[in-house]
Amino acid sequence: MSKTPNQQLRIIGGEWRSRRLRFPAIDGLRPTMDRVRETLFNWLQFDIEGARVLDAFAGSGALGFEALSRGAKEVVFLEKNPKAALQLKDNLKTLQARNAQVWAGDALLWLADNPEPYDLVFLDPPFGQNLLQPALQQLTLLPGALVYIEHESQLSPDLPAHWQQRKRKDTKEFSFALYEVGSQD
Repeated sequence: MSKTPNQQLRIIGGEWRSRRLRFPAIDGLRPTMDRVRETLFNWLQFDIEGARVLDAFAGSGALGFEALSRGAKEVVFLEKNPKAALQLKDNLKTLQARNAQVWAGDALLWLADNPEPYDLVFLDPPFGQNLLQPALQQLTLLPGALVYIEHESQLSPDLPAHWQQRKRKDTKEFSFALYEVGSQD
């Protein structure tokens, strides 16, 4: 099976609507599909403006770029693959986005060393690598924060009891859901 050296994703809404960004063809890198992003950002339409966003396991950066395009105050992209991280930086330069940064390294290590809270966290780790549960355990979030989780359909992550599910959709291959962090009392 031959792969093209670069692939493209399209930003769906906001300031950069219809802009196309490149991302490298890397095994396991699967940008969140347009229809899933459209659903997610419909769920988030009143929560993005001014939000501090963490895009852990960023990959192509589809979710983080969409958030920036729709008015997020800041986005931190975490990406372990050096080629993908470099492309994220190039895409930020192309868009002239100054309110974002890319951390090229292991998301779990970053989460352990940076316990600062975010308003919105995207957790869409590579499938089949058992990264979701450790990432969930590393998060530091304040009440009212939102967490988007995308995972294999057969996976049932152990979520904190004080998280309330806002929305969820399931397909044969994967599930995606949005949670709101409640208070722990």
